[in-house]
Amino acid sequence: MKSRNILFTGPSVAALVEDEIGAPKANEVQVRLTMSTVSSGTERANLVGDPNVSMGTGNQVIWPRALGYSSCGVIEAIGSDVTDLKVGDRVAMAWTTHRELININHTDIYERAHVYPVSNKISDENAALFQIGTFPLAAIRKCGLEIGESAIVMGMGILGLFAIPLLKAAGAAPVIAVDPVPEKREKALASGADFAFDPYDPNFAKQVKEVTGGGANVGIEVTGVGAGLDGILDCMAPFGRVALLGCTRNKNFTIDYYGKVHCPGITLIGAHTMARPKFESSKGWWTQKDDIQALIKLTEMGRINLASLVDEIHSPAEAPDVYTRLANEKSFPIVQFDWRLL
Repeated sequence: MKSRNILFTGPSVAALVEDEIGAPKANEVQVRLTMSTVSSGTERANLVGDPNVSMGTGNQVIWPRALGYSSCGVIEAIGSDVTDLKVGDRVAMAWTTHRELININHTDIYERAHVYPVSNKISDENAALFQIGTFPLAAIRKCGLEIGESAIVMGMGILGLFAIPLLKAAGAAPVIAVDPVPEKREKALASGADFAFDPYDPNFAKQVKEVTGGGANVGIEVTGVGAGLDGILDCMAPFGRVALLGCTRNKNFTIDYYGKVHCPGITLIGAHTMARPKFESSKGWWTQKDDIQALIKLTEMGRINLASLVDEIHSPAEAPDVYTRLANEKSFPIVQFDWRLL
């Protein structure tokens, strides 16, 4: 059987290619994708050949490479050992790639956390966002946000924008969005932010402290650059907690740790999505499975609608042009591929 797939074939080059896929093994399910989501930060790093990503070996960049870990689809076949899913089930998926057909292990205790049945109350657009939605959700949990605490999000890329409605649902007040692009600040306000500021405004930190009464209690740093961390530290209240959600791949920056972290008692928290328990959730530290189930419930009950933040939906046939833009545009929209358009 043939499957069409998006591959990064070389630096800044993506192509839609075709390969063979067999029937699922006894412990697998085969899913035909309906939607998949572009994770712009991770996919850009892999697309341009940044050596500081997990898919490289040391400083060696290996091609081709495939991304696209947040997706959804319909089960077409199941292996003989799979008993809790059936052909025709709609499922949200984690740790997939942008490919038309995919076989996924579903009998191992941990691997079973990659496939999640969803009801007809949930759109394909939302289902394809649940995996990536767990990234800011985990960062918020790790900060121990309490209802009524103030929160600031530095950077309105896909993770930062998703953090806004999640913080609002968690009871943060006020919720502050930060981005230098006016359109992204406007989008953040429309998605639930109480305030939106430009980090390059000379009065930026003063503005944050005025609306929070002395500084933010919780900070979510999503830019992954040193200037973003430095700027958010200027806005924190004493004893504030800052989650490092953005992947800080370039270590060549300095921070006044004595003045901005040590003296005010700031807690810096590593918030990479893989830094989570696999099997059992506890306070602030939930498994991927439990976080995805939480997003499913919040969406079914109308508390959040991450799909409302999607800017563009493309056919996978348009992938070469989409990824050329990702490699070259400084500000990239939230994009999904609709595999039914092939």
